[in-house]
Amino acid sequence: MKLQEYRSKEILARHGVPMLAGETATTPAEARGAAERIGGPVVVKAQVLVGGRGKAGGVKLAASPEEAEARAGEIIGLDIKGVTVKTVLVAPAADIAKEFYLGLILDRAARAVTLIASPEGGVEIEETARTNPQAILRLPLHALIGLQPHNVRRASFFLGIPAELRRDFGAVLDGLHRAFVEADADLAEINPLVITDDGRLLALDAKIVLDDSALPRHPDLEDMRDLNEEEPSETAAREAGINFIKLDGSIGCMVNGAGLAMTTMDLVKLAGGEPANFLDIGGGAKADRVLAAFRIILDDPNVKAILVNIFGGITRGDEVARGIVEARAGLEREVPMVVRIVGTNAAEAAEILRQANLITATSLDDAAARAVAAASRASGATA
Repeated sequence: MKLQEYRSKEILARHGVPMLAGETATTPAEARGAAERIGGPVVVKAQVLVGGRGKAGGVKLAASPEEAEARAGEIIGLDIKGVTVKTVLVAPAADIAKEFYLGLILDRAARAVTLIASPEGGVEIEETARTNPQAILRLPLHALIGLQPHNVRRASFFLGIPAELRRDFGAVLDGLHRAFVEADADLAEINPLVITDDGRLLALDAKIVLDDSALPRHPDLEDMRDLNEEEPSETAAREAGINFIKLDGSIGCMVNGAGLAMTTMDLVKLAGGEPANFLDIGGGAKADRVLAAFRIILDDPNVKAILVNIFGGITRGDEVARGIVEARAGLEREVPMVVRIVGTNAAEAAEILRQANLITATSLDDAAARAVAAASRASGATA
């Protein structure tokens, strides 16, 4: 779960990371009021969960409350990479002498929490990695001990932090690490971390991505979810207990098991099609959950066919087949559907599906090919 900048700053502030206080606003008038309370020059920043907002005109300086109101009017309603800005953060402007990048990620390749630091702050770290990889320090931390003083020293020397600010830098990195661990985050970054003209270290921007699987332990963080920027289909899937990620293809996939879902998507591509989603319906695919999954898939107008791939282990294939037939009857929109059910009671499932006039397949290769062909025919019919 991605958090908006102002929410990420709230978490880091709890752990002692120094930053300039700001206020959120949803109207130009509110932005003006925030600037009046702050006093002095401010920066008005779009609150969106996509990168590149500065290049898109989503970050603007304002010298007065009147100008803050005008800049907020320009930003609110702005489309940034398909996301409409609804909220801005109004924060004091800072005189910047030097910018850095500082972050922690859950690095699965290294099997460790990894510290990432770069003296090239203020830009996307991916761009720095591509154009100037030697400007990035990647430092895996000990899995049990975590952040240690020698890690802090190495990062501070790499960044060229002045001697008089190294203690403050250590406090910033310690606060970032504690926030990362205590929030069960996948990512926590400060970009940029700056040295101001008057010699202070400040976090001017922050980003935290939380591990969805850990959210039951953090109801306070769950409440920070911004539903305005979440795909409605993904919201519905989460509420139904279904693992779902929307993609750009035309073949909706309903599968039980994450590994089988990935394999299904691969074979759809191998057959010349494009999956419209990742969807793991989980175990016990009863009619109500199957219906919810179908509705989530069909909420995407790009879906021209559905491929159902179920392996019956504990879940009985005939129960799944009955759930599919029952759920199909409750759909408002109908598209071609290819069903493959193997495992427990697969023969009984095949008979139920045959009587319902559903397209069936015994192998996954065949199922993927049939789904791609059905989607192609449907696309031709609607072209």
